[in-house]
Amino acid sequence: MERIIAVNTNTYHGFGIEETLYEIKKSGFKYIELTATKGWTEHVYKDMSFEYLQSIKDLMHRLNLECVGFSGHSNLLDEDRLKDFICNIHLAKFFGAKYIVSSVGEAHLKDKECEDADLIKNIKELIEILELEDVKLVLETHGEHSNARVLKDIIDKVDSKYVGINYDTANVIFYSNVRPEVDIDSCIKDVLYMHLKDKAGKNNEWNFPALGKGNIDFDIIFKKLGLENNNCPFSIEIEFTEKGVKDIEDVTKAVIDSAAYLKKKGFSF
Repeated sequence: MERIIAVNTNTYHGFGIEETLYEIKKSGFKYIELTATKGWTEHVYKDMSFEYLQSIKDLMHRLNLECVGFSGHSNLLDEDRLKDFICNIHLAKFFGAKYIVSSVGEAHLKDKECEDADLIKNIKELIEILELEDVKLVLETHGEHSNARVLKDIIDKVDSKYVGINYDTANVIFYSNVRPEVDIDSCIKDVLYMHLKDKAGKNNEWNFPALGKGNIDFDIIFKKLGLENNNCPFSIEIEFTEKGVKDIEDVTKAVIDSAAYLKKKGFSF
């Protein structure tokens, strides 16, 4: 089975969703992950009008772009934010996504603290809706929950086929100071989705370049996924440096460079 390889629209942070879709189409990809992250990249969001959201869906159709993932980060530690996340599950379904991505806490907003038992309870409350919409929740390696061991423990306690891991290959370095080539061993069977992201510079430095431009040994990761017959979708995410990127053409060049890197590794899309 051919692996699905998407571009995360968060790669185009700071640029509008319409121009982002045109640029992704130009770069040769068919699949996307739409970003709906509150306070960060709100390319689509629950508060937008239905008319506008439908226009984005129509544009995707005209460009022959399919949404495989939906980045709908909400603080799952906070029961008050579950309503927002439920809206995001429905929105993910609206756009045709099979996976909804969330960190355990807020991705870019202040967390509300919570006990682990409450977290498990909160996630379990979502399972009926996930089943109804046939969308899988994939918890991202992010923040305090940014390594395989921590997320594996949560996944095991939830114990649902509708809840797995979104393994972000660079976040485990940035937040947990561990190497993905080794860390992934602890959770590889539970990885349902992967943010394919490279890392350059110091471990705690915001520096996420095009694939192949950093120091992650993706060959090891690809080999380990192959040995496990894990054909989870890849979502390319490029977050550059803290300074960001001025021109959208520079973003698209990084996406095209990443595509060339993956093609050299034997992937097709």
